[in-house]
Amino acid sequence: MGKGFFISKAVAVVCVVVAISAVATIIALSVVYAQEKSKNQETPATATTATTAGPGTQTTTPSTPKEPWQHYRLPDSLSPISYNVTLWPRLTPKPDGLYIFSGYSTVLFTCVNETDLILIHSNKLNFTMFDGYHAQLKAVDGASAPQLKKSWLEVPTQYLVIQLSSPMQAGSTYELFTEFVGELADDLGGFYRSEYYEDGVLKILATTQMQPTDARKAFPCFDEPAMKAVFHMTLIHPHGTVALSNSMNYEPINITTPDGLNLIQTSFGPTEIMSTYLLAFVVCDFGFIQSDLGAEVLIRIWARRKAIDEGQGAYALEKTGPILSFFEKYYKIPYPLKKSDQIALPDFSAGAMENWGLITYRETALLYNPAVSSNGDKEWVATVISHELAHMWFGNLVTTKWWNDLWLNEGFATYVSYLGANYTEPDWNMSDLIVLNEIIGVMAVDALASSHPLSSKEADVMRPEDINALFDSITYSKGAAVLRMLSSFITEEVFSNGLSMYLEEFKYKNTVYQDLWKNLQTAVDNAGIQLPHSVEVIMNRWILQMGFPVVTIDTSTGKISQKHFLLNPDSVVDVPSEFNYEWFVPITWIKTGAAKDQYWLLTKEATNPDMTIGASEWLIANIDMKGFYRVNYDSENWDRILTKLSTQHQAIPVINRAQIIDDAFNLARAKIVSTTLALSTTRFLNAELEYMPWQTATRNLDYFVLMFDRSEVYGPMQGYINKKVTPLFKHFKDLTANWTKIPEKHTDQYNQVNALSWGCSTGVEGCKELTTAWFKEWMDNPDNNKISPNLRTTVYCSAIAEGGVVEWDFAWGMYRNATIASEAEKLLYALSCTKQPWLLNRYLEYCLVPTMIRKQDATFTINYIAGNPIGQPLAWDFIRANWDHIFNNYGGGSMSFGRLINGVTKRFSSEFEYKQLLQFKEDNINQLGSAASSLEQALERTKANMDWLALNKKLVFDWFTNEISGTV
Repeated sequence: MGKGFFISKAVAVVCVVVAISAVATIIALSVVYAQEKSKNQETPATATTATTAGPGTQTTTPSTPKEPWQHYRLPDSLSPISYNVTLWPRLTPKPDGLYIFSGYSTVLFTCVNETDLILIHSNKLNFTMFDGYHAQLKAVDGASAPQLKKSWLEVPTQYLVIQLSSPMQAGSTYELFTEFVGELADDLGGFYRSEYYEDGVLKILATTQMQPTDARKAFPCFDEPAMKAVFHMTLIHPHGTVALSNSMNYEPINITTPDGLNLIQTSFGPTEIMSTYLLAFVVCDFGFIQSDLGAEVLIRIWARRKAIDEGQGAYALEKTGPILSFFEKYYKIPYPLKKSDQIALPDFSAGAMENWGLITYRETALLYNPAVSSNGDKEWVATVISHELAHMWFGNLVTTKWWNDLWLNEGFATYVSYLGANYTEPDWNMSDLIVLNEIIGVMAVDALASSHPLSSKEADVMRPEDINALFDSITYSKGAAVLRMLSSFITEEVFSNGLSMYLEEFKYKNTVYQDLWKNLQTAVDNAGIQLPHSVEVIMNRWILQMGFPVVTIDTSTGKISQKHFLLNPDSVVDVPSEFNYEWFVPITWIKTGAAKDQYWLLTKEATNPDMTIGASEWLIANIDMKGFYRVNYDSENWDRILTKLSTQHQAIPVINRAQIIDDAFNLARAKIVSTTLALSTTRFLNAELEYMPWQTATRNLDYFVLMFDRSEVYGPMQGYINKKVTPLFKHFKDLTANWTKIPEKHTDQYNQVNALSWGCSTGVEGCKELTTAWFKEWMDNPDNNKISPNLRTTVYCSAIAEGGVVEWDFAWGMYRNATIASEAEKLLYALSCTKQPWLLNRYLEYCLVPTMIRKQDATFTINYIAGNPIGQPLAWDFIRANWDHIFNNYGGGSMSFGRLINGVTKRFSSEFEYKQLLQFKEDNINQLGSAASSLEQALERTKANMDWLALNKKLVFDWFTNEISGTV
């Protein structure tokens, strides 16, 4: 191992202690392992029946818990100080094929309130028994500890319960020792294993994903965000592997077990005080690249050796330092750690995880190969790195007290990730792209009556499944949107100043969202900014009630009004709001292109005489979509906007051109404006070359595709889109010298994909022939793929749709052999584009075979197939037939059930499909998990689709028919 791996040998005393204890450690762990081997087919993760007897043993937790161990929240009687944890993952299976890890842990804690009960989280761990008990307790500083009276595992609430014969004394400190074995499963949660092949050889690595409630699967711990502690980690691992954790490691030492195994023991320096969900450790055979020696912060990028050798980590290394520097300036606080390890894992459920000092990533979120990866892949890497590094301060240094405020952690990191990415890639215009990537999409979700507020009550978020359900687009994207709005009306500089004060006051502590409002208010007052109410009063209406308003401006009178915007106006909002679904709305606006003073709408209705317009004027509100609301106008102003779009569209800011389209289409779905008005906002597209309006139109027309691609409306609709996209197709053909060059502008590279995708799907002359020829050329020479990385997803999909089994099998083979994750992801999507039902059914079956499609990719693949009109009913039949298997084998971190339900049902628009959804809910009422809220949203969305189709089908058919025939 090179010097870069170690803290200096200066900590010699610690190393001596580690060396002395090594033999004892291994003997203990070897005994556990020997015991485990003698259990034959017993599974460590579930074999707890011999030791779970006790008063709390039951299969379900009562709705009104009586005993402390029946509550999902820890009592406040104990507070952890530090953990000393040793773990030994086995990277080879037992004879029965089972992978395990063994370990032991000592937790030092203070008794805050006198108690004779210890509750500590534990899930799927088998414990070594000590005189019939699961643990050993001793007092620190010479005091005597109470004797253990009874211990058991409370499975429903995931506790190790220890009853004592007498109380522990308030103010005293104790140590709890446990020894245990767990399964090193492939479930992507807790301490788990990941697999990959390198040069035909199967490689196994051990890694972690603790957030939100899976640290308890690795070792017993007080597994709540407010239970911060210091962690001392030791990992035992085979020669030829390296161990990583949050802190820098001391120099590893060689050890030999009593049965002759030669291993490495790596111990790590103490972490900063932090929450359990931020702990991480990895044992792997990876390569790395690092920042220059002598750098203030050691930055290392870890990945499969081949990926590192191919330079796939270079972009991440290049950008991590500048992004860290940006956030140091933005927060006005130095990076709190000495190193930042970032590691790309072959199997990882999320995009990335902000473990403090050891950030884990899905490969597509960290690795970039310019020869194969697209500009979208590159943008994803930059924004995800920025998101995770933002957490190093906001979330890690200062942590919210409980998961009900998850929105503040994730919404904030999402918002500022665009600032960090914009800093390191200034030509990309990332501060604008947040509108497309986050805001527009989440408005569709938040316009449902089944949405939820950003901030929930603590009492409503108790169980692990409740917590997991919060990791949704409302939390991330709406959280980002409202913080962006707040930053806009108090200014970015004041926002940054308030954040700095907040982080300085609460570093290494826990907070609630009001603590941030208080510090932002101080910054506002210091800057002399006048607001109509305090920051907290204004923002409470945006975070404590779901949804957002539609603001209607009558430019003939200056009257302004607001109303809770619902995509389905007939849906019933049965969740009351103390604010009666009214908001304090910051309205920015322009009149005939000239910016006007911001106006605050503080009541349901108001009048602003300045918002009246003359005969030749026009008005647009919510400039650059800084506010989280939609805007409607009187019919005369709508007409003037449409005229301006048709005659001089550049006079309207580009984000607002996108906003006009998106607002109009959504207002039409809500029956506030006519569908023909919404469709009319797309007439100017034949003259539009910018990405944001085209992409917004694409998303809204995609809804029409979903609703009509199985009906007679589809033909004239395709004809209309063909007319609009043909000039764009020709523009990019010319700009790229007949598709041989890459456009210089970042968003032009994206819009080129729109031109090609719409061109091929609507039959623009020469498009399908182009993509089919490119794909055939690749098939003829698989080692030389000349298709531009930016265009590959579209080209692969188009060619596979036009082809048959030969094309599909070729793409499948290339997917199986892909060594670059972003390329594999493109093929994974394109394989769903085939029009052959039997191939789609075969593909669905592959989704439940982890050796064919990784568990982390199963949700996405099923949804890709459901996006194909031929595949949608097949996917729906598939998940219904296999729900038991999916729920029981792909739970935890492996699959997003909510995302799966949303994806497979988004096309639903008939009474028959609605009844099928109701039946599915009834059949699986007890095993919906995190999909429960998504199922309610799917039911609501299906009803809205049914109503919309009944009202609009003939009207839309007539409009498209008239447009392509040249009549109005």
